[in-house]
Amino acid sequence: MLRAIAIADDDGLVGNLESDPVDLLISLGDLWDASIDKAVASYKPRRTFAVRGNHDTDAPFARHITSLHYTVEHFSGLSFGGFNGSWRYKPRGHHLFEQHEVSRMLRSFPRVDVFVAHNSPRGIHERDGEVHQGFDGFLDYLEKQKPRYFLHGHQHLNQISQIGETQVIGVFGEALIQLA
Repeated sequence: MLRAIAIADDDGLVGNLESDPVDLLISLGDLWDASIDKAVASYKPRRTFAVRGNHDTDAPFARHITSLHYTVEHFSGLSFGGFNGSWRYKPRGHHLFEQHEVSRMLRSFPRVDVFVAHNSPRGIHERDGEVHQGFDGFLDYLEKQKPRYFLHGHQHLNQISQIGETQVIGVFGEALIQLA
């Protein structure tokens, strides 16, 4: 069992859990890098993975933070992959994607045990059909690749849903998650 803390969307809610050191810290985006560093100092993870959100900078992460955007990493017997951003709801900004772009990009993305994203799958945990619209490509990925877990931020909620074989976990602030 892998003990992980996932953080997302609200810098003021990061680094406040009472926890022994964890195996893994996962940032789901829309956080200052200083907030990720604060969580690293608080929880002392062996590894830190992250994706960028639609309000994040385009700068690379610090060396001790591994970006999961459109890549696969392995840790403690599990595979992790991820995707930055949200759908393009405004003309300018970083990490904004059209629905068809995400669908095309994920068509050939390999199966991972844990998929880490800023945005949610379309229709799952959505707050609205505008700014907080999920990605259709994530639904297709869940159906085809069946990851064990799909972690996301963006929707400003803490909610868990079961979609087929995948546990979809929405995080706002931070949450302790056990990954098997």
